[in-house]
Amino acid sequence: MFKKKVLTSALVLSLGVMAACGADEEEGTNGDTEGDSADGATEEQEYEELVMGFVPSTDSDQIASTVEPLTERLSEELGIDVEGTVMTNYSALVEAMGSGQVQIGFIPAFGYVLANDRYDIEVILKSMRNGDSSYRAQYSVRADSGIETLADLEGKVWAFADSASTSGYIFPGAQTIIDNDLESSDDLDNFFGDMVETGSHDNALVTVLEGGADFATTFEDAREVIEGDYPEVFDEENGLVQLDFTDPIPNDTISVIPSLSDDMVDRIREAFLSFNDDEDMIQIMNDVYRWDAIAEAEDSEYDVVREAAEFFDIGLD
Repeated sequence: MFKKKVLTSALVLSLGVMAACGADEEEGTNGDTEGDSADGATEEQEYEELVMGFVPSTDSDQIASTVEPLTERLSEELGIDVEGTVMTNYSALVEAMGSGQVQIGFIPAFGYVLANDRYDIEVILKSMRNGDSSYRAQYSVRADSGIETLADLEGKVWAFADSASTSGYIFPGAQTIIDNDLESSDDLDNFFGDMVETGSHDNALVTVLEGGADFATTFEDAREVIEGDYPEVFDEENGLVQLDFTDPIPNDTISVIPSLSDDMVDRIREAFLSFNDDEDMIQIMNDVYRWDAIAEAEDSEYDVVREAAEFFDIGLD
């Protein structure tokens, strides 16, 4: 998919200090920490409670309240208490899973690739939207901006949710490097007038709508998320328009930490898959992350994300 270049780049990720973004340096659930055996293999553990982590694609408080029925239903299906927690960003969720504080994570594609590489996090399920297991990143600009092509974005202010966001940053960043023959991803700072990390996709769009940035990159079509509060977003003269799209990106994941037993992983997988036959639960999944259905997933499906990540010096093996 991506034509490789030799880059000496550094991604604008605070990966070295990600624990400070959200996960406290405390022991894991019920005093357990994720343990490794003497030969380096992760040992299975028994958990009296499971913690399921989410990231704020929309307002954090809204996600926190919306997932309550989901955690309650999973608790019933698994016969074990399940708690939900909304992390500050993608990186914080990866670190919380790496330390064993979160056992089940709703992780976007790049976050999963990073978590798998660093902590052997395993993808078990993926989202489906409109019958598709992939999506595109969208470039949005104000209708009255005068911006007509991706080439016009040079020198403009870029708003995105999170520097570990697949659709918000990784794929658009890789595309910018390729299209403009940049020497390294460090050149993104110079190519754009400024880069604004907003914390969520809807915040990125609002930033552009209110004039704080020239364009935003989000999942397609994130404008629907803010339409209730900003009905003008689809206005043909004063709203936001779709400038362009990236290549397809694998959908987000439900992933688990390696210290969960095979039996528990199977039970988690089957519990989520059973939601496909329950309209109420699928509606909850849709309210949280716009999932229409849940399907099984394989690690190899995310190789295309690994290719994109190679444009950034982020420490993947």
